[in-house]
Amino acid sequence: MPRPLRVAIVGAGPAGIYAADALLKSEVAADPGVSIDLFERMPAPFGLIRYGVAPDHPRIKGIVTALHQVLDKPQIRLFGNVDYPTDISLDDLRAFYDAVIFSTGAMADRALSIPGIDLDGSYGAADFVSWYDGHPDVPRTWPLQAEKVAVLGVGNVALDVARVLAKTADELLPTEIPQNVYDGLKANKALEIHVFGRRGPAQAKFSPMELRELDHSPNIEVIVDPEDIDYDAGSIETRRGNKQADMVAKTLENWAIRDVGDRPHKLFLHFFESPAEILGEDGKVVGLRTERTALDGTGNVKGTGEFKDWDVTAVYRAVGYLSEKLPKLPWDLGSGTVPDEGGRVIEEGGTHLQSTYVTGWIRRGPVGLIGHTKGDANETVSNLLADHAGGRLHTPASPAPDAVDAFLAERGVRYTTWEGWHRLDAAERALGEPQGRERVKIVEREDMLRESGA
Repeated sequence: MPRPLRVAIVGAGPAGIYAADALLKSEVAADPGVSIDLFERMPAPFGLIRYGVAPDHPRIKGIVTALHQVLDKPQIRLFGNVDYPTDISLDDLRAFYDAVIFSTGAMADRALSIPGIDLDGSYGAADFVSWYDGHPDVPRTWPLQAEKVAVLGVGNVALDVARVLAKTADELLPTEIPQNVYDGLKANKALEIHVFGRRGPAQAKFSPMELRELDHSPNIEVIVDPEDIDYDAGSIETRRGNKQADMVAKTLENWAIRDVGDRPHKLFLHFFESPAEILGEDGKVVGLRTERTALDGTGNVKGTGEFKDWDVTAVYRAVGYLSEKLPKLPWDLGSGTVPDEGGRVIEEGGTHLQSTYVTGWIRRGPVGLIGHTKGDANETVSNLLADHAGGRLHTPASPAPDAVDAFLAERGVRYTTWEGWHRLDAAERALGEPQGRERVKIVEREDMLRESGA
C-alpha cells in the first residue's frame, strides 16, 4: 500500500502555512495522502504576523484565524523551537521526507551605505520591530531618549516605526504589547518624527489604508509640505495605472493643503530628500543630512546638489528586510534569496537541487503584502507535485513520522507542538483578561516553552 507523500516545511510563517494548505488541497492529499511537518525556530508559529506586524494592526493579525484552520488539520504537525541547521540539517531532513520546502522569510535589516550609519542612535527598523513585537531573542529595553527622530524609507515598515514612535504608550496598551514594551514606550521622549523618501508621492510604497491610519491618532499631527507634491510624466503614468499609488497620492495632497493642527506629536512626511549622511559628535547621532532630489521625467529622481541638515538625535532605517543565508543551499548575495525556477532550488550549474524548494520572501525577496505569498506557495507546490508525479523526488530512508520524534528526542531538542501553541495562546489570553485586553504576549523563550508544555 503506498504511503503518504512526506513533506517538511522549514518556517511556520504565512508562506510556509500557505504551502501546507496548497498541499492539503491537492489531488495527492486525497490519494495516497500527504503528511506535513512544519519546523519553526521560534517556540510559537505565525512568523511575521507575530514578530513583524505592528501590535496596533489587529486587522492583519486576523489572518491568524485562517492560518489556524490550516494547522488544525490532522495531516500537519508543528515542531517549534527547532532551528535549521543547528537542530536539524538538510541531510537529516532528507532522511525523513520526500521533499523539503524552505519558507524562512526575512527578519534582518538591509544595509544602507551612507557615512554615519554605525553611530550610536542609528538603528535598523527590523530590530526595533522585533523589540516592540516581543521577540525573545532581542534585548528587553530600547533607548527612546531622542525628542526628534528620523525614519528613512517610504514603505509600510517605515510607517509602522513612525506610528509606534509617535503614539503614546497608553494608546498602544489595549494591544498585545508585553509589559517591558509598555514601560519602554512610556519613557519615550519623541515629539517630532520625520519620515524621508528619496522620490515623490507617486512612488511611495505605502498601502493606502496604512497611510490613512496615521491620521487616526488623537496625538499625531501628520504634516506634508505642499512643495513635496510634485509629479512628472512618469509619476502621472504610475497614478493612472496603479489605483493604490493614486489613493496614496490623493491622501498626501489632502494633508498638504490643510492647516496644521495642535495635536502634541508632529509626524512629518518628507519627499524628494535622499539621505546623504548621518551626522555625529562623540560617536552619537546629532543630525541627518539629505540631498534634495528632482524628478527626471520618468518617475525616477536625480540629485540637485542642494543639501539640508535636520536636527534629529536618532535615525531608523526602514529600507527593506534581508533574509539570512541558509546553509547547504545556493545563495544570491545581491538579492538575499535562494536562486529558483518556479520554486525549485537551482544550483550554480542550472540544475534543480533534488527534492528542495523555496517559497515566500526567501524565494523572491521581502516584497508585497502577506497575502501575496499565497500565489507563490501554489506555484512551488504545483512544481513539487509535478516532480512527485514524474518520479523525480528522492526516497527517504526513514519516512515514518515517529522517526522524527525519535531523532529530536535523541538530539535533546526541546520542541513545542500545535497543542503546545494552544496552551501558550490560552496563557497569553489569561494574562490580558484582568486588564480587559485580548492577550499580553509572553516574551521570554523559557517562559514560552514552559507554557507550551515543552
